[in-house]
Amino acid sequence: MSYLIINADDFGLTSGVNQAILELHRSGVLTSTTLMARAAATQQAVAIARSTPSLGVGCHVVLVDGDPVLPAREISTLIDPHTGRFHRTLGAFLKRLLTGRIRASEIEAEAAAQIAALQAQGVALTHVDTHKHTHMFPAVLRPVLRAAATHRIPAIRNPFEPAWSLRATPGAPRLRRTEVQLLRSFLPAFRKHVAAAGLATTDGAIGVLATGTLDAATVASLLQDLPPGTWELVSHPGYNDADLAQAHTRLLASRAIEREALATLRQFAALELVSFAHLHPSATNL
Repeated sequence: MSYLIINADDFGLTSGVNQAILELHRSGVLTSTTLMARAAATQQAVAIARSTPSLGVGCHVVLVDGDPVLPAREISTLIDPHTGRFHRTLGAFLKRLLTGRIRASEIEAEAAAQIAALQAQGVALTHVDTHKHTHMFPAVLRPVLRAAATHRIPAIRNPFEPAWSLRATPGAPRLRRTEVQLLRSFLPAFRKHVAAAGLATTDGAIGVLATGTLDAATVASLLQDLPPGTWELVSHPGYNDADLAQAHTRLLASRAIEREALATLRQFAALELVSFAHLHPSATNL
């Protein structure tokens, strides 16, 4: 049996992103989303989450290109001293992470604070993932898992794309394809650490390679021969409004394309659509 979670990242980024997520969920396409604890439209997203219990909502832990929940002085190794925010680019973050200049205790504390901030507002969290998939790296994964376990979050995104999905993704830039394939080397460590922490996860994520190029043709290619298991389609839908332009996201024009591509999922009537709650139906925090 094949199950598919259709998840939208960046819930709370802007009102246009929130609108697209709500519309796609109401149309019967989108089953899940991950919410940023501190973004321009977080409060609107929290209100939507609380009034839409059929939408699975996770915590989209932000450690790069965003604002922290904790005071900067408490997580100084995560903060760009010039801005008082997280480092703007993933490259800058990874340079510090991979040279041992980021404290694991600070990652854990900030992740826990973001999770707790959403739970305190009445959001029942189904899972956790990270902005820009930083938990691919064990040095981020381990403290995020500890934070999730502390706050009884029962599941985490498996951010690694399977080989069959990579083959079914046409049109992706060659450099990004190489990067995604190389990052698969972290998959065995991911499985080991998640199992040790006692969290549930999926068999893999599809659409990661297609980020920025996820159109209707790519969606059809990915889903025409979905193998048995539970898979997550990672997406970033939205409306291209003034707020999104000010967010400085690289996924500007593509958010409308992804929104339209997800709408075509209605033609796949045989798909068994679920949320992350499918992985942990008896979890007590839901």
